Amino acid sequence: MSQPTCNRTLLQLITLILFAVTLMTEPVLDAQTQDLSRQAGYDRPVTPFNQSRSVVVAKNGLVATSHPLAAQTGLDILKAGGNAMDAAIAVNAMLGVVEPMSNGIGGDLFCIYWDNKSQKLYGLNASGRSPYKATREYFAQKGLDEIPLFGPLAWSIPGCVSGWQALNERFGSVPLKQILAPSIHTAREGFPVSEVIAHYWKVSTPSLAAESGSAQIYLIDGKYPPGFGEIYRLPKLADSYQLIAEQGADAFYRGKIAQAIVAYSDQVGGLFTMNDFLDHKATWVDPVSTNYRGYDVWELPPSGQGIAALQMLNLIEPYDVKRMGPASPDWLHLFSEAKKLAFEDRAKFYADIDVVDVPVDVLISKAYAKQRGVNIDMQQANQNVGHGDPRIQNGDTVYLTVVDKDRNCCSLIQSIFHGFGSKVTVPEVGFAIQNRGALFSLDENHPNRLEPHKRPFHTIIPAMVTKDNQPHFCFGVMGGDMQPQGHVQILINMIDFGMNVQHAGDLARIRHLGSSTPTGKQGNGLGIVEVESGIPNSVVKELQSRGHEVRRSIGGFGGYQGILIDHKNGVLHGATEPRKDGAAVGY
Repeated sequence: MSQPTCNRTLLQLITLILFAVTLMTEPVLDAQTQDLSRQAGYDRPVTPFNQSRSVVVAKNGLVATSHPLAAQTGLDILKAGGNAMDAAIAVNAMLGVVEPMSNGIGGDLFCIYWDNKSQKLYGLNASGRSPYKATREYFAQKGLDEIPLFGPLAWSIPGCVSGWQALNERFGSVPLKQILAPSIHTAREGFPVSEVIAHYWKVSTPSLAAESGSAQIYLIDGKYPPGFGEIYRLPKLADSYQLIAEQGADAFYRGKIAQAIVAYSDQVGGLFTMNDFLDHKATWVDPVSTNYRGYDVWELPPSGQGIAALQMLNLIEPYDVKRMGPASPDWLHLFSEAKKLAFEDRAKFYADIDVVDVPVDVLISKAYAKQRGVNIDMQQANQNVGHGDPRIQNGDTVYLTVVDKDRNCCSLIQSIFHGFGSKVTVPEVGFAIQNRGALFSLDENHPNRLEPHKRPFHTIIPAMVTKDNQPHFCFGVMGGDMQPQGHVQILINMIDFGMNVQHAGDLARIRHLGSSTPTGKQGNGLGIVEVESGIPNSVVKELQSRGHEVRRSIGGFGGYQGILIDHKNGVLHGATEPRKDGAAVGY
């Protein structure tokens, strides 16, 4: 053996020995240590000790949303003299830049707004409709029994920009050009990618790389996602924002943006025509409510799922939830059973009220809840509700809420549905198109059946609570069919368990999966109860003894933001979601 070969062999042997020693001396985390590593490890000097951060308090205005740069943008608008609506649109536009997998002008928007001058609540449904060429016969001819979840056949007209214009014209105090300026600058000059967003960007890489437009806009060199802390730019989106700032919604629905989307639709096999864009409009609607223990809880009527939260509250109200206690077996069992009942109605009745007669008043009535409530057995899980459609168990959405010095209050939610929507991006305009059209049913007898120029069932829902005819709490919880479940848990935490706005969002959550869905998918079993790590093992075992199938899960439990109005002291209380990158800021 030559000297170099001998030396190389000796070096390899030494390396192997050192590696073995490292393995023997490397600390191995046992189960208990791993559990502790997931805990924060800090000790707050005030109660509640397990709260993730202090409640943000401010006097003049407050913004809460899922990204710090977006929250700061809204605060800048308020401090410059804008009102809650001006700030909300600015926040939404910035979120479309810094959190593009969750929202953007390729998606839809819903809003509940308290106008302090008129002392009235207003609702806006700015969701888009199906293409005129989208018929059940078309999909039957293609041999499809459901609409594809991704791709151009899942497209519906994006309604977001029509929502911005309608809200700005009715309640805004500054022009869109001023409102959109910060987002145009950020999209063009770049922004640092935050932690949670970097994670979701990374997991979307395979689907983005598979579509040329998405790869061009959202991946570095068409291959790599931006990592945490890297600067990313969206110049094509900046160009689209600039057109909207100068021309308003006409730029999107009548001008260059619509023309580019229709041309790309033709190229990739979509169904859009210019008439689909020309005939789109946002719709003002009256919010609906139920009273829960003295608080009026407001949601928007279908095509969204907001009234499912009202139905759940009505089913829960007869029980002494406060006595049960948070994270108790009784409370989590009751919650799961109420959810199952409400979601079966959601599957059967919820649809576009402009096309279908939805019995909203009956569904959210106390009498109907009493009738349905006899199906709740506190000792045994209902076995007549089963698996649903996985396409609505996940959803990438943003929620924001703003309250200004005059106590105008905005609760706004916006989404492109799944992460990066349909996974198809129109490169000329720089944003992904939503896949909401996948939520139609192809069953001709279903209320949510596909028809031309019709809104699909929608998951995104803003909410507001009033007390004594004054705004009390603006909040939302993003995340597919978790949203009404999240609304109920936040409200119960505050109203029944007496938690503050931040602690109510920090508490470990639960969600039930497996109900029948508005796409026509029928459940056929118990479904699954998913719980976060903060739910004790003893509680899990008790739920299992009552017949529930329970599993622990990470992610999918929503993203909460909230602002509570303390009228007595003239102070706003803001909270944001520790499961997101969010921030609540005020002045």
